[in-house]
Amino acid sequence: MTNVFNVYNPGTGDYIASVEQDTLQTIDEKIHASHTAFLSWSKTSAAERSDLLRKWYSLMLVNKKELTALITAENGKPLIEAEGEVLYAAGYIEWFAEEAKRVYGRTIPASTMDKRMLVTREAVGPVAAITPWNFPAAMITRKAAPALAAGCTFIIKPAPDTPLTAIRLVELAHEAGIPEDVIQYVNADGEKTGKLFTEHPLIRKISFTGSTPVGKQLIKQSADTVKHVSMELGGHAPLIVDEYADIDRAVKQAVASKFRNAGQTCVCANRLLVHSSVKEEFIHRFSEAVSQLTVGVGTENVDIGPIINKRGFEKIVSQLEDAKKKGASIRAGGSYNQDDEKGYYFVHPTVLDQVTTDMDIMHEETFGPVAPITTYTNIDEAIGLANDTPYGLAAYFFTENYRRGLYIAENLKYGIIGWNDGGPSAVQAPFGGMKESGVGREGGIEGIEPYLETKYISIGI
Repeated sequence: MTNVFNVYNPGTGDYIASVEQDTLQTIDEKIHASHTAFLSWSKTSAAERSDLLRKWYSLMLVNKKELTALITAENGKPLIEAEGEVLYAAGYIEWFAEEAKRVYGRTIPASTMDKRMLVTREAVGPVAAITPWNFPAAMITRKAAPALAAGCTFIIKPAPDTPLTAIRLVELAHEAGIPEDVIQYVNADGEKTGKLFTEHPLIRKISFTGSTPVGKQLIKQSADTVKHVSMELGGHAPLIVDEYADIDRAVKQAVASKFRNAGQTCVCANRLLVHSSVKEEFIHRFSEAVSQLTVGVGTENVDIGPIINKRGFEKIVSQLEDAKKKGASIRAGGSYNQDDEKGYYFVHPTVLDQVTTDMDIMHEETFGPVAPITTYTNIDEAIGLANDTPYGLAAYFFTENYRRGLYIAENLKYGIIGWNDGGPSAVQAPFGGMKESGVGREGGIEGIEPYLETKYISIGI
């Protein structure tokens, strides 16, 4: 009997579809097919790869409405956010369609007249990628587009909660003319598939977006075959509201940063550090704005959709209850809506005041719509609190004082900094973290580099 994943709408618990699970033998066959396809795909011209990527991009736009509905159905995010993700995901394909034509080598002046020295770039090989459920389209195209642009072949294993978007994206790539064995998907057990990917000698690169513990395990498993790895891992983003902040801007951007996708992103503000002189004004206005956010099923024109599953819901509730028990006060929200039988879970957007560093929420990524607020009295204290974590993905701060701003930006140990900006992610900019938040960068001109090898050729004449 064939094993399947059942896919459910996290906002209603309704059954959507069943997806056949690949066996390890089937995955191995797909890896061999990817390797065979690489031998020819890597030899195609940059212009040809660019043209095919642009066709894929165009098909995503033509099918925007379908993809939007699919993301909302299996992920739960509001339609307006799902549509934004489709455009964001398509943007990566468009960007790397152009970058495919900009993979340059160079000539090195030789020390003697009887030599010529060349440096060339070539595709690293077949790539295996493992992506999360929170951005089921964008996390695929951010990896697949540069891989294909560089001349690599690509196999994607999406999250079991959201496989349908991945399947449709790969179908559109094939409709665009990209050969079937050049981009493939597998649906299977994450741990077993990850082990096969990392240990398989024909896979030359692993790209993963997900938790830090899983990322560490994949890195360890990749060591025996010395694979290239790109890791976009956990975050615990601080958001600093300086005494010189524009409070209107800070409130608006903090709401956008914290509550996008119900707080279920790796770059969501997870700790709000507010200067004591502006604390009451900020908390009052922030709590007022948060109280106006609507919660419900993603198709109902709401601001906040469901939590993806019971495990995610229980983690959020645990952090919230721990904070309350240790003295935090609720300034907005604080309520839940769950149905274990039907399988849907909602957390109303919540603001916590009087948060202290002994609370779990100050040390662990929440991945939910809860905003803990603590205060500081000088900027070095705020920077110290912000950096007091093993993570270093994204950080935000708000100030109108440019000297203060430069000081903060230069001292925060994070790969992405939003200065008066709660949404810094962009296809043309590098995305990635420091410390235990990852290895490498995706997007921007940096995004194609991890998929390329450098070859030095010395010619005697």
